[in-house]
Amino acid sequence: MAGDQPAKPRITPFHFRRAKERGDLIAMITAYDAPSARLAEAAAVDGILVGDSAAMTVLGHDSTVQITVDEMLVLTRAVSRSVYKPLVVADMPFGSFQVSDEEAVRHAVRLVKEGGAGAVKLEGAGPTLTRVKAIVGVGIPVMGHVGLTPQSAVALGGYRVQGRRARDARRLLDEARALQGAGCFAVVIEAMPAVVAARITEALEVPTIGIGAGPACDGQILVWHDLLGLTTGHVPQFVKRYADLGATAKGALAAYVADVRQRKFPDDQHTYDMAEGERELFELDLKEGDRKQGGSRL
Repeated sequence: MAGDQPAKPRITPFHFRRAKERGDLIAMITAYDAPSARLAEAAAVDGILVGDSAAMTVLGHDSTVQITVDEMLVLTRAVSRSVYKPLVVADMPFGSFQVSDEEAVRHAVRLVKEGGAGAVKLEGAGPTLTRVKAIVGVGIPVMGHVGLTPQSAVALGGYRVQGRRARDARRLLDEARALQGAGCFAVVIEAMPAVVAARITEALEVPTIGIGAGPACDGQILVWHDLLGLTTGHVPQFVKRYADLGATAKGALAAYVADVRQRKFPDDQHTYDMAEGERELFELDLKEGDRKQGGSRL
């Protein structure tokens, strides 16, 4: 980021691991642009996830699967060039890692090299484990993700809480352990009973980042638009709204429209004037031009 750099060092995956060892909680936010990233850094977040949720919150799609790698690159660059300290993690969108290890590495390299991300995030376990190993193998840190994985929400039966039954809870624990074994430096655990998240957090040496997973996780993450009240429509139960900026923005826009239509904006305070004495010269020049044009038509 341009300008003076803070005295404290940039946060890395190493700092996430150290935070868990010390018992320090990790605060992350999902954001997608330069203004949001700057505000998040000013609030001292530890990490910014450039999430594929931008497909819905920013690009107007009805799920996360439509966003492309190129679109993720635009958003990731906007965030990474705007902050210095937080760890920037880029989501790998649907289709960017499912085909093969080679494809996964190629797209992860782009998100780091072209997008400026400090790490990437992949959803799921199973076949994803070899992708994690391949990406970590070329030196790119990977954050895992288990529980409700939006890219595979259809296969999971929709956007539902995961791990309510004992066998499903055990599967989630096994998946989180497998991701740790594959080399993930942290694991996002989403939409599961708090007791399941607590057991996963206890079992892992790497930190867990919870979203709808209770208070026992090593860190928490929420989507920018959700916590600030900018999301329209359904909001998950786990979201806490810390502001209602949507209502504020709507009121401000309505006031602007009313002022324009009533000629209250712009007023003198928001209008430029000419240099002293130049207005008179301008008016005289216009009159002279009108006189000459009028004479030529006779």
